[in-house]
Amino acid sequence: MPLYKTIHPNSQTTVKIWKITESYDELLAKVNLKPNALERVLGMKSELHQRGFLSVRWLLQEFGYTDKDLFYDEFGKPHLKDGKQISISHSFNFSAVIISDSIIGIDVEKQRKKIAVIAHKFVDYEFDYLDKNTDDYINKLTVIWCVKESLYKLYCKPGLSFKDHCLVIPFNMDDAETMAWIDYKEAKKRYNIEFFEFEGFTCAYAIA
Repeated sequence: MPLYKTIHPNSQTTVKIWKITESYDELLAKVNLKPNALERVLGMKSELHQRGFLSVRWLLQEFGYTDKDLFYDEFGKPHLKDGKQISISHSFNFSAVIISDSIIGIDVEKQRKKIAVIAHKFVDYEFDYLDKNTDDYINKLTVIWCVKESLYKLYCKPGLSFKDHCLVIPFNMDDAETMAWIDYKEAKKRYNIEFFEFEGFTCAYAIA
């Protein structure tokens, strides 16, 4: 399938989302991988993960980059050789890439009821405004997870805790935006977050 969605949050930032309908072989034939990236994808046991990895490289090509333009630092954060900021996510049959002049983070997650089981591991303050009895409880938990994951990718420092150091202020599902904080060691900063839902998935991205 062609590109699923393109968003321009501002003049320096672009989000692209791909719906992965192609087979592993189709994706592999369309991308040019560095030797270490090819070794990595061939070593993956799950075809779902292989297709996610390859679809991200396809998205890079949509931006005008190749796998050779991408590298990772010692914390696992992706970077582009030209100095642009990049963040990457994939979940099941969707992948997303955001590229910006600003520091950014993005996350895509499938909405699943089992997130309620692990909510205590990443939610603290947010329980004050969440209501387990509402129809949108799972959706809100998924937004909170995506927001905190995007902040984690943006900040990318060892020891940052979703539960203890990331805070999402109250929001409504139809707001499509919220604010969140990182409060960790020397860092105390507020971020504007945008989020949206599509085909049973949630996406959120943070821009510094």
